[in-house]
Amino acid sequence: MAHRQTLATPINLILASVFIVVVYLQFRPKKPVTLPKAPAPVVFRTFTPSTLLPFNGNDGAPVYLAVRGRVFDVTPGRHFYGPGGAYENFAGRDATRGLACQSFDESMLTQDLKGPLDDLSGLDEEQLENLQGWEERFLEKYLIVGKLVAEGDPEAPKA
Repeated sequence: MAHRQTLATPINLILASVFIVVVYLQFRPKKPVTLPKAPAPVVFRTFTPSTLLPFNGNDGAPVYLAVRGRVFDVTPGRHFYGPGGAYENFAGRDATRGLACQSFDESMLTQDLKGPLDDLSGLDEEQLENLQGWEERFLEKYLIVGKLVAEGDPEAPKA
């Protein structure tokens, strides 16, 4: 009596079914990949103390501050520099003297926005070292989005 071997054994049927499912899962149509929306590009621009002021984080605005003539976008650190943050006095302002003196007092900020920029006169060596440390920290963490010039400067934006 001759034994006939059949391919339709239960184990072969299970293996064939698993193979078909795996092939289907590999080649089935996939959902198109959607990339996250990129942030709007930041254009380097020239600011005066008056044009920098609106960038204080209020009403969802970006948070910028200036240090030694460079304007940094500190929006990623909004909880520090934006409304309610420890450094909120610096938002939209020239923070150079305040950072150098390690003071959040408003007297450290330029009061006359139409006047000349702070020339940092009167700062001692230790304060200038403090300022350098702050500058290095900002350069590591934040983008420079512009430069700060005095109101009457030829590079100042026209109203």
